[in-house]
Formats: sequence, C-alpha cells, structure tokens
Amino acid sequence: MSVSTYANTVMPLNKKSLPARLIKNVRTHPYLYIMAIPVMAYYILFHYGPMYGAQIAFKEYSPGLGIWGSPWVGLKHFRSFINDIYFTRIVTNTIMISVFQLVFAFPVPIILALLINELTNRIFKKTVQTVIYMPHFISLIVICGLVLDFTSRSGVLNDIIAFFGGERINMMREASLFRPVYIISGIWQESGWGTIIYLAALAGVDVELYEAARIDGANKFQQIRHVTFPGILPTIVIMLILRVGSMMNVGYEKIILLYNSTIYSTADVISSYTYRKGLLDFNFSYSSMVGLFNSIINFSLVVMANAFSRRVNETSLW
Repeated sequence: MSVSTYANTVMPLNKKSLPARLIKNVRTHPYLYIMAIPVMAYYILFHYGPMYGAQIAFKEYSPGLGIWGSPWVGLKHFRSFINDIYFTRIVTNTIMISVFQLVFAFPVPIILALLINELTNRIFKKTVQTVIYMPHFISLIVICGLVLDFTSRSGVLNDIIAFFGGERINMMREASLFRPVYIISGIWQESGWGTIIYLAALAGVDVELYEAARIDGANKFQQIRHVTFPGILPTIVIMLILRVGSMMNVGYEKIILLYNSTIYSTADVISSYTYRKGLLDFNFSYSSMVGLFNSIINFSLVVMANAFSRRVNETSLW
C-alpha cells in the first residue's frame, strides 16, 4: 500500500469529531464509563466546583454580602502577602521541608520495593508488606500523639539518649529538630504504602530479561541495576513529576498537630499560615490569595518538571 493510499485510509478516522468518538466509546465500553462516574463526580464537586470561590482572593469578602456582593480590591491581598513580615519565613520553611521530603522520603519506597521484590519466601514477604503498610492506616492524630510522646522529655527517644549519657530535651520545643522529626515520622508512616505502585511496576518487568541477564553472568546487584531499575524508571519519573508538582503543598494537618509557637521559625509553612489567617483570624480573602498563590506555584512546577522530563528521557504526564 502506497503512502498516499494509507493516508487516505487513516485520515477519515482522525477527522471524526470528538463527540462522535466519545459516543462510540461509551457504547463499546459502557461499564467502564459507569465506573468512572463516581471519580468524575468527586473531582467536579470537590476540586473544580470550589474554583468558583477563588474569586474572593480578589475581593474584600464578607459573609454577609456573599461572593458576588463583596467589593473588588484587585491584587491588594497579594501585595499584602508579599510584603508580610512572615512571607520569607513561611516560603523558606515550605521549600525546605519539601526538598527534604524529596531527597530523603521519595527514594525510600523505591528501595523498599526493590528489597521486597527480592524476597523469595512468600509468607515472609506478605508479613513484611503487612507490617510496613500498617502505619498508613493509623489515624494522623494518633501518629502525631505518638510522635509527641516519643519526643517528650520522658519519651522513649530521650530514654535512649539518657542511656548513652546525653541530656534529656523536649524535642518539639527545639526549632532545629522539627524538620528531622517531621520527615522521619512521615517516612515511617507512608513509605510502606508508597511501595505498592512500585511493586506493581516491578510485576510488569519481563522475566525473560532476568534469565538473559543470568545467562550473561549478571549477579543480583547487576540484575537490579540493568533490568529491574530501568523497568520501573518510567513509573519513578511520573511519580517524581507529581511530587515536584506538589512541593508547596506541605500538609497543614500534621504541622498544626505537631507545632507550637516556640518553633514557628522552622515549622510554620504556607498551609498552616493560611489556616491561621483564614479560620482563626477570619481573613478569608487574604487566606484565599495565599492558597491561590500556592496553587499557581505548584502548577508552574509540574509544567516545568514535565517539560524537562519529556526533553531528557521522553517520559512525561502529557
């Protein structure tokens, strides 16, 4: 078949309108679209719907006047945020915690998945997976309570320090210790759960590649380096792009449950600052502007990370 004949055969399919293709797909796979309805409804109601209220970031919002009745003030709140005395502190803390999470927490699920994948005893393997998954299902309030107990003067960590001749300290009163405690507790809680997606990716690696590597004389480490790791690299890249895109989203729930006024210098982040301004000070417009600023930065980061990844290794979200 000539190129022109092939083009004439294919082009009419590409020119078919999007609604027509969608209707055809719905008729062909109706149950898949039915299953997608709850997910679509969730995002529409809780993610896209609330975007309507983002306009209060540019208004002097008053609950009595409502969104439409509140007067426009333009970029007044944005300028106030940029000139705020705490702007540098909260942005720096947010970036520092996010970078530490990216450097120390992101690789842990990958390493755990590689180690679990090498276990041959099925019962032991399932036991290890169950144990490392468990912290994920513990309530965040309970996790933070345990962290506060462990780091108190009479906690188990201070018992270990005292056993080796150190001095007891209240770790959650030391600004320099907040970030390590936050990162380590996060690794303990979520790293096991994070292995699931990498184990799923490992299951898709062709077994014949391992056999070929063994025939060529590769040991276990070489098999992991040249077969296993390249096999899950696209998954790692996608997860890394998503992680970079949420770097400014340091969860305020855990921060608020752990921090206190004595460690604001290292613990206060954008999300906790927004919580205090919006819900405690009732400055809804100001907190909305801070949240919108945060979202714009995250969107810019994910676009740049995706473009960089597509250029470097041809793996990207879109």
